[in-house]
Amino acid sequence: MRILIAEDDPKLLKSLVHIFEMNHYAVDGVDNGVDAFDFASSDEYDGLVLDIMMPGMDGVTLLKKLRANGITTPALFLTAKTETYQKIEGLDAGADDYLPKPFSTGELLARVRAMLRRKDNFTPDLLTFEKLTLNRSTYELVYDGKTQALSGKEFQVMEMMMQNRGIIVTAEQLITHIWGWNTDVDMSVVYVHVSNIRKKLDALSAPVAIKFVKGAGYTLEATV
Repeated sequence: MRILIAEDDPKLLKSLVHIFEMNHYAVDGVDNGVDAFDFASSDEYDGLVLDIMMPGMDGVTLLKKLRANGITTPALFLTAKTETYQKIEGLDAGADDYLPKPFSTGELLARVRAMLRRKDNFTPDLLTFEKLTLNRSTYELVYDGKTQALSGKEFQVMEMMMQNRGIIVTAEQLITHIWGWNTDVDMSVVYVHVSNIRKKLDALSAPVAIKFVKGAGYTLEATV
């Protein structure tokens, strides 16, 4: 198995490379996000172990770009950040797992083994409506050979709409599902994400639209 490690702390990077090599992995190590993106874009790795706070490009941005480019390599974030919203941000970017520092070697290796087992069983996870496809692995909308990448929140809105197509979904339901029941987010934030998705659907010329039902919410409908 071939692993890419991206970590800007030189001592920790050296330790991580040693740990994985001692456990019979082929390892490449880089200390910044730009090099990590270049290496990972080769799609030659079985797994990625990424720090979030890196020079050049942070780990979340890095993984979003990889997913937008169709790189589905499983990824594990290592970070000192422990707040819930930061964990969610990393997972929304397309990470498979999240391990806060400090961590034990045993737990790190166990999580990577679990991540790689999921890769062995990987099949594209797709939702389809009127020949429009939402790829849950790459966060992309696909129609007639064209693609549009979604942000993490746009993906969650579109996923909920496609799972409930033809059914009215209230703004409150979207907020609770995506941001949680105790969030400060209001309906204007939902509107912004829906507006962005509409623009991407238009760019695809997809026969699907998110329609607003006054006093009720949103519904995903076919336009032809």
